[in-house]
Amino acid sequence: MTDLWSFLLQTLTASGVAALLLAVKAMFRDKLSPRWQFGIWGVLALVLLLPAGWGGRYVLVNWPMWVEALKSALTGQFGTLTRVIAPVPLPRLAPPRTAADWLYLLYLAGAAALLARYLISYARLRRALKRGRPGQNERVRAAAERYGLPACPAVEVDGLPTAFICGVFRPVLALPAGRETDEKVILHELLHLNYKDVLWGWLIALLRCLHWCNPLLWLCADRAGNDLEALCDQRVLERLEGEERRDYGRILLSMADEKYARAPGTSSAANGGKNIARRIQAIARFKRYPAGMALASVCVALVLAFPLVIGARAEGVGEWGVQNTTVVMASARTTYCTTYAGAFDTYAKALLTGDISYRAMCAPLSEQNELAQAAGGYQHQRDTRWLWNQAGDVRSCPCTHEGYQIYSLTPKGDGGWEGLLVLPLEYLPNDDVEWVGWDNAAYSRWLAVQTLRAEREGERWVVIPQEKLHAVPGDQRNGGNLGLPCKVYEARYGDWLIQGQWQSTATVNSQVQNANGSGFLKNGVWNMTSFDSRPKPHAQFDEGYDHYQFWATYTGDPDKKSGYTSVGLAAKPVYGEGDGEPDPIAPEHLDNNSSGSSNWGNSFGNRVLESGWEDTVFLSGGGRGMDWGADGAYLAPAAYRAMFYLNGEPVAELTLLPVEGGEWIEP
Repeated sequence: MTDLWSFLLQTLTASGVAALLLAVKAMFRDKLSPRWQFGIWGVLALVLLLPAGWGGRYVLVNWPMWVEALKSALTGQFGTLTRVIAPVPLPRLAPPRTAADWLYLLYLAGAAALLARYLISYARLRRALKRGRPGQNERVRAAAERYGLPACPAVEVDGLPTAFICGVFRPVLALPAGRETDEKVILHELLHLNYKDVLWGWLIALLRCLHWCNPLLWLCADRAGNDLEALCDQRVLERLEGEERRDYGRILLSMADEKYARAPGTSSAANGGKNIARRIQAIARFKRYPAGMALASVCVALVLAFPLVIGARAEGVGEWGVQNTTVVMASARTTYCTTYAGAFDTYAKALLTGDISYRAMCAPLSEQNELAQAAGGYQHQRDTRWLWNQAGDVRSCPCTHEGYQIYSLTPKGDGGWEGLLVLPLEYLPNDDVEWVGWDNAAYSRWLAVQTLRAEREGERWVVIPQEKLHAVPGDQRNGGNLGLPCKVYEARYGDWLIQGQWQSTATVNSQVQNANGSGFLKNGVWNMTSFDSRPKPHAQFDEGYDHYQFWATYTGDPDKKSGYTSVGLAAKPVYGEGDGEPDPIAPEHLDNNSSGSSNWGNSFGNRVLESGWEDTVFLSGGGRGMDWGADGAYLAPAAYRAMFYLNGEPVAELTLLPVEGGEWIEP
């Protein structure tokens, strides 16, 4: 926590969990054991010790969104995102300038003052114990041996209302001077010692310091301390029988003293008269819980713990039809993209729908103020073409039911990814271009394209356009479009230049089945699916293809062309040094025009050269659906190994290297 807003996010998140736990504990007050009643506070402790909003998640209520909305409403700024780096307050290095800065400084002072008070109180208590005199050590050792518990040194101190354990690493049992302490009280304290309850007490005190201005969490700290004592009472009663249990209740009455109530670093049982009364009532209700209740307790705890600790991801923007721009943009900033695939998907769907809030989900924080100013209201966000016009000068509409594809997705050395966004256009891109035409076999003949870069901004993945959106002629195809940027490979043999092109396409599956059976005609087939335009900010690329083609170009003396009757190539993609050689072309394919490819990217082609053949000869091509893997990564081959054929005979083993630099590219 580094400012008022991060503290507010942390304490509000914990408050929601605290309110739920108090309600659940009230429901199960007489049904589940004291072990469960105290142990369930561990869920709240985990929530308090985990940074709120981590990984774009929230607990119970979307507090990150409401904190962002409040901050924007009060400051008029949209270009920040509240992050809880650590669940403890960290001092600001810059001097306070705003009211929020001064309030945070006040919070820091309060937390430090309360912690100092606890530490001073503990130091004074330790000095008082040092002035005590050893006493009743034999009784302590005897009780420890009788009940099989560890013992520690005991000292008698004047003015103590009751016994307690003090210290974690060098514990001491403090006993009231001038009277003999009952064995049952010693048993109570030895159980505190055995279960390290003083350590739990310190944790409660520290969490109280962190959230000293939250009355709900202050109440929970009190309840947790009471439940810790009730649990110890339960453990005592499980070791006592009959009249000893009633005696134990009478002993507690004598402990109703406020002097050392809630003393940090101790197991002081003197936690106030009202709390002592509640403990006595619990003793009167004492029962040994059936063994089966342990399993029920664990199940209830897990049902509560899993959603409260893990939380839920923010998935929607403006799902309630909210008209307030501040709330909508806050929702967009906090529903950020956690994968680069999700960032590309969200940006593409922002262009397809014209929804500015979608763009805000994947835009750098430096652009958020401009986006919020353009948004105006939620209805305007859905109707506007402002975003489309900002992206480029393509005066047309995207073909929304066709979706999008990312071509030639490439990882960068700094952890970012680049790719070419391709959107089919519905109409002419500009007034000064010629419409090629469209029909059922080729739904769209113009594409809007834009090179994009996805990179991390803290926990967010953001998209930064590398150029203006512009129109190019062509089709959007699953197999690729080699008129768009490709990776080029080359090798030479004598007078021949052998070239290959490789291209990939990727998209997040957004096709949904139409419930009413409606659809449209595409490529001669009635398509009964529709494109889901809602962003998927946490998605991985799950649909992709690669496409490759090979050519051989003759660069020698034209008079010698007649000496060649056929040319062929067998190629295999190489992703590592251990990849083997390509399979040779089968003999039956060497005397005719043949080609083929495999699902592993292998390809072969043989072409018979007739009189007057062109210098560039197409050899083979193919494509395949790609397995993107768990991390969504699919890379171009580092090279191609190939066997080159002339006149039906293998003449050379070649390695086609990328044109850029001509060296191996690590996969």
